[in-house]
Amino acid sequence: MLIGLTSLTPGHIVMIAIGCLMLYLGIRKGLEPLLLVPIGFGAILANIPLAGVMDEGGFLRVLYDMGILTELFPILIFIGIGAMTDFEPLLENPKILLFGAAGQFGIFLTLLLALALGFTRLESLAIGIIGACDGPTAIYVTSTYAPHLLGSISVAAYSYMSLVPLIQPPIMRLLTTDAEKKIVMATVKKSVSKRTKILFPIVVTLFTAIIAPVGVPLMGTLMLGNLMKESGGVERLAKTSANEMANIVTLLLGLTIGATMQAENFLRIQTLTIFALGFIAISLDTVMGVLFGKIMCFATGGKINPLIGAAGISAFPMAARVVQTVGQSYNKKNYLLMHAMGANTGGQIGSIMAAAIMLSIVRSLGLQ
Repeated sequence: MLIGLTSLTPGHIVMIAIGCLMLYLGIRKGLEPLLLVPIGFGAILANIPLAGVMDEGGFLRVLYDMGILTELFPILIFIGIGAMTDFEPLLENPKILLFGAAGQFGIFLTLLLALALGFTRLESLAIGIIGACDGPTAIYVTSTYAPHLLGSISVAAYSYMSLVPLIQPPIMRLLTTDAEKKIVMATVKKSVSKRTKILFPIVVTLFTAIIAPVGVPLMGTLMLGNLMKESGGVERLAKTSANEMANIVTLLLGLTIGATMQAENFLRIQTLTIFALGFIAISLDTVMGVLFGKIMCFATGGKINPLIGAAGISAFPMAARVVQTVGQSYNKKNYLLMHAMGANTGGQIGSIMAAAIMLSIVRSLGLQ
């Protein structure tokens, strides 16, 4: 009767405790519960001795093989994200897309740092993607090129996504002056035509196909979801993608990610190093975004609040909300949310483009 208990190792206990911590953060603290609750519970299930959930034929192993190894889950998630995303703030002010590009520099800097620490080129590529703060992209890249790191990288990516409200504000405050934080930006006028909204996902998909065709599965599904939302002709499909499908896939994705957190694979110095590099990546992305915001502020004669640069990462829409909160704490008349949403959706596109470009380079050099 106690065979499971006698098979419990200190590693299992540590990982079960980590799973419980994720449940606490998700349920009690409200930090990305849709992600942390299934991930945490999946980690608990995978570390129960003799349960066999990740053995050949185990139910979590079947889900993992079906949805992670085939890259199906992250691709389906992108359809849902696209169906939930409003690109109008970005289309109102297209130059704000530059913030989405600036917010990806941390990826490349962390990639170089990972190489310097002895990780292989493919491992470094996967680690750098953590800086995009885009869980599905991180899973897609890692499952393709460094599947042995999937547990640590995916957990790091989703954990840091949930901690954006804690990571970003200190950096934003440190890099900007009080005067910059108080800059009130012009109200976003909603004047984008329906035709433009429909053409945008089609044009972006074709542009991506030309620049980095390897990124088409990610960008194409994101833009498909958005096209369904904006077209108005397939409302049932758009609503299903944004709600039922996204919820089901998020649940299955979370469970399978958690299931990769088995003690024998997860409790290594390498895992701690990856978490440290992931933190550096997200911090650098925030730094580069805010610094670019300061440049834009100077170039426009003080019309752009540098804080919106922090929304250039892909933690949508959390980073935009953080910008709004920090901005209003310095000036109650500051309504930066719509501007930050534009930068945030730009970051969504930027993170996929960054991944696509790096994947294209990997394939062109024959490094697979």
